[in-house]
Amino acid sequence: MTGAIPSIALVGNPNAGKSSLFNALTGARQKIANYPGVTVERKAGHASFADGRPLSLIDLPGTYSLTPASLDEAVTRDVVLGKQAGEARPDALIVVVDAANLDNHLCFALELIALGLPTVIALNMLDLATRDGLTLDPERLSRELGVPVVPTVAVRKRGLAELLEAVDGAIAAHQPRAAVAPPPNDASLHQRARAIARAATVDETPVRRWTQRVDSVVLHPVAGLVILLALMFVMFQAVYAAAEAPADFLESGIGVLQGWVVDVLPDGFLRGLIVEGLLAGVGAVIVFLPQILILFLFILLLEASGYMTRAAFLMDGLMGKVGLSGRGFIPLLSSFACAVPGIMATRSIPDEKDRLTTILIAPLMTCSARMPVYTLVIGAFIPARGVGGSPVGLQGLVLFGLFLSGIVGALLVAWVLRRSVTKGNAAGFMMEMPRYQWPRLNDIAIALWQRAWIFLRRAGTIIAMTTVVLWLLLSFPKAPADSDVRQVDYSVAGHIASGLEVVVKPIGFNHDIALALIPAMAAREVAVSALATANAIDAGDDEEAVAMSLGERLQGRWSLATALAFLAWFVFAPQCISTIAITRRETNGWKWPLFMVGYLFALAYAAAGITYWTAVAFGLG
Repeated sequence: MTGAIPSIALVGNPNAGKSSLFNALTGARQKIANYPGVTVERKAGHASFADGRPLSLIDLPGTYSLTPASLDEAVTRDVVLGKQAGEARPDALIVVVDAANLDNHLCFALELIALGLPTVIALNMLDLATRDGLTLDPERLSRELGVPVVPTVAVRKRGLAELLEAVDGAIAAHQPRAAVAPPPNDASLHQRARAIARAATVDETPVRRWTQRVDSVVLHPVAGLVILLALMFVMFQAVYAAAEAPADFLESGIGVLQGWVVDVLPDGFLRGLIVEGLLAGVGAVIVFLPQILILFLFILLLEASGYMTRAAFLMDGLMGKVGLSGRGFIPLLSSFACAVPGIMATRSIPDEKDRLTTILIAPLMTCSARMPVYTLVIGAFIPARGVGGSPVGLQGLVLFGLFLSGIVGALLVAWVLRRSVTKGNAAGFMMEMPRYQWPRLNDIAIALWQRAWIFLRRAGTIIAMTTVVLWLLLSFPKAPADSDVRQVDYSVAGHIASGLEVVVKPIGFNHDIALALIPAMAAREVAVSALATANAIDAGDDEEAVAMSLGERLQGRWSLATALAFLAWFVFAPQCISTIAITRRETNGWKWPLFMVGYLFALAYAAAGITYWTAVAFGLG
């Protein structure tokens, strides 16, 4: 006993109803201040046992484990361990758990019970669990945990007297003992928590039973990862299998539109700007809209079904091995759409070094802007056939490999950063699992329309403006009529590309690629429009060349080794001004954006070079 008045700490996961229980027990007898030396709020109050003896209650910040991920959670850990300055170690703990999420909340409860303090479990929100068809046995739960368990409904002030009586009894009966180590790792801790939750469950609805059965498979550390990879593999196969027809339709439509403009307008500046600039450049990007929408359709379905949170749970263990918190999964997942919202989403990560690391690797996630580049080059150079005679498409397999390369690259970079410039340890992380449900088609359709509109708006603004500027730089000055020099090489843009070509030639890049890299800094898709515009100008009035698709023209100008090096470059290159700008805003300076650009360009150059030299060594040059 630390004094005449016993001190009881209320601890538990966020959203377990802990504060409601604290308010119900203390009423108006509360005092709010800050812990000495920190900005974390300290809530203390007074209550009484049944015989009138007073007790002191402390409402500790909610946390998921004794491994803190924020200052609030560090205070909770230090208080229960007796290490918090100005705060004596509590005489007993009331661990508040959500009855409807027992297996998740018991993980933290097991850690707290192992500390050796008198402990009572408040099985809270039991009314909501009953409403959802879940019947629990508090006595069986008590036997499994080895501590008293009291059912409570804090918002209705039910079970309060029984709870205080159990606390009084636990303190009186307590025999000092050494702390007992909890299960050695997160996996065994979760396994033990789930086993106890199952033992304490008397009855539950079929939906809950099926959810647990499905989760036992999809959350399995081995089977779950296999399922996740299989889903990603199917997604990338579908990108090619289902998008071919609509993409061909769009390409034909743009060709018809170009032909109509040629028939209507006389030869000159305006016709060249529209046909060779806008329609060739912007149109070359728009034709990849079906692939992007199919990719987002899969992502939206997985999110709406409740699976994506489980994927985050699976990835948490892998991310922890490279020094990242599971909190970084959602921002990184958002970066598959665009790195800008992904970087903004890192604001939810409390640890500054963890957040900075996540920001620095977010551009390595394969955003939708890379899809036109990937799809163009894969469609032109990778045969549309099955692997070894199987129905598994080779093109989809290569696309899957590119996405996987970005993820693996991000994890390796994070591992290096967390042991050097952003040195630190991974923080503990837990999450609530949503229910499985059928996605609402209306919601999916609206989300797809929003994605399509964002893509088309970029095509009509950033890509269109960049393409017009590039067309002007490619069209002037005009090459002499009797010259053998191509207009593309003679132009202002051609001379700039010739200078850059000296730098990128060792990694297999040619004049076309050097020309596309600079405008692609505005947005990655512009690389495709730049290639299309340059080839349209190069084709001139050659009807046979004009009739060829961009992919067909690239096949005649690039080797397979060059094409593969170009793909490897785009896995790592930070070609997006918006990403650099948002990184500057989120890090309050130019230090980290410049560091990010530098290391990504170095990675891109190295990856492209290794890919090219390897391909040449295998006779693909």
